[in-house]
Amino acid sequence: MTHATSGPPQHHDPSFSAGDLPVAPLSVAAVQAEPVPGDVAGNAVLAARLVERAARAGARLVVLPELFLPAYHPPALRDDPAGTDVAADDRQVVSDPRLDPLRAVARDREAVVLVGAAVRQPDGRRTCSALVVDRSGRVAAGYAKQHLWGPDENALFSPGERGATLLVDGWRFGLGVCYDGCFPEHGRAAAMGGAHGYLCPSGYLVGSEHRRDLYYPARALDNTMYVVFANAVGGAAPWRFNGGAAVYDPEGRPLGRAGDDGEAVVVARLDPVELRRVRDAHRMLADRRAYQGGVRLLLTG
Repeated sequence: MTHATSGPPQHHDPSFSAGDLPVAPLSVAAVQAEPVPGDVAGNAVLAARLVERAARAGARLVVLPELFLPAYHPPALRDDPAGTDVAADDRQVVSDPRLDPLRAVARDREAVVLVGAAVRQPDGRRTCSALVVDRSGRVAAGYAKQHLWGPDENALFSPGERGATLLVDGWRFGLGVCYDGCFPEHGRAAAMGGAHGYLCPSGYLVGSEHRRDLYYPARALDNTMYVVFANAVGGAAPWRFNGGAAVYDPEGRPLGRAGDDGEAVVVARLDPVELRRVRDAHRMLADRRAYQGGVRLLLTG
């Protein structure tokens, strides 16, 4: 069963417990590939091929990069909004026929897919979103990026207003998109809302490797949860992307990681026994104080 729910609470629950854990392992995939700017139909075919590859390797949940369907290419997004957007209805369902290859592979392979898209909302807003394709082939705009990065994104998109949690086979996943993962409180809100993992479709440019390789292991260790990081590769300067797709365990260790270039599918197994072990040993979530205190000025004479 898969569904999206309203976002994780933004306050600390002092009764937090690691007791509500999945009962069975789950195999997931983090994908990196190079989409074609502006070609939603062609990129959906590419995404379907990658999902098929991941499913053949055992993945039940597949995460593809940020804005993968139109490609992360601000000039194309700016010049052709009608061609690069997909439309969501009042229930956040996306019915665009260009996504039929993804619907088909999700049904045939019984896989859940998370893929980046530019979404036109019913009120006219445009969001940088993560679409959820469930095992019936239904496509929904599951989460809209809350933290927009730089002048291009802020000119193109409206920020999302709430978080989201995705439920897959008893595993709860907080959703983030790229820059969201640079904010410790975003991942923490997901964890305090009960997430066992954090899914981050992303678009990191060449030159950002140091930050890319720090943020997501840190979110894993900060919150003793699994992190699945997908990223684009290739592209023409200045929109060249650096791969590094990875799955991190709850202590921030890579269970699998791709290189900085080239198409790749990283498959890893999420283990509830390991999640329990880490949360018993590292109790940051349970021991966190809701109120950290204000500023106290200390004077010296």
